[in-house]
Amino acid sequence: MKRTLIKTADGSYTLYVPELDEHYHSIHGALQEAEHVFIKHGIELFKHQDRIQVLEMGLGTCLNAFLTSRWSLENGKDVRYVGVEAYPVEAEVIGQCLDALGDVEVKERSFFTDLSYGQRQALGGFQLEALHATWNSLSYVKEFDLVYYDAFGPRAQAEMWTLEHFSIAFDSLKSGGLLTTYCAKGQVKRDLKSVGFEVESRPGPPGKREMTLAWKR
Repeated sequence: MKRTLIKTADGSYTLYVPELDEHYHSIHGALQEAEHVFIKHGIELFKHQDRIQVLEMGLGTCLNAFLTSRWSLENGKDVRYVGVEAYPVEAEVIGQCLDALGDVEVKERSFFTDLSYGQRQALGGFQLEALHATWNSLSYVKEFDLVYYDAFGPRAQAEMWTLEHFSIAFDSLKSGGLLTTYCAKGQVKRDLKSVGFEVESRPGPPGKREMTLAWKR
């Protein structure tokens, strides 16, 4: 898959995929989007817990994982993080994306650029397992508190936004668990409800009116 590095409006980088005409993150600000959708409206909602388990669809440039590791350190929480990626991004590109954030320590940079897929790695209380796999190959049952659903948008990859894929997310979550995503399309919300989620709309990041939270009650 051909990918091109693109600077977004907040100075952080994303990747552009010509064959899909799609970006990995919002061009209005990759960092702002990730902080808003996956930190503020994701893991922050579980800060009452000492240990939090996160499953990410779309590890990509490791931006969401990096921000979660920072959150883990700053809040003194243990986080188990499983990131699923069908098309791993090259270490050099991950490094360039992290460098653009401005204050990344050497040990943090090497942690994410030296990923060993299928192996567990630890950075303080943050434990990462990167999986080179497809979403529909997963079989987790009631293991996770939180799912970061960060696939390419429905226009570019409709197959990633199906009832089957949402059922996998639903099954992977514990009772009280949450799926958070930047996507707010009506059909996506209806399909999330169809598999059992309680769906809630929240204000979106810069450039988007809304985003979606889906709870497993």
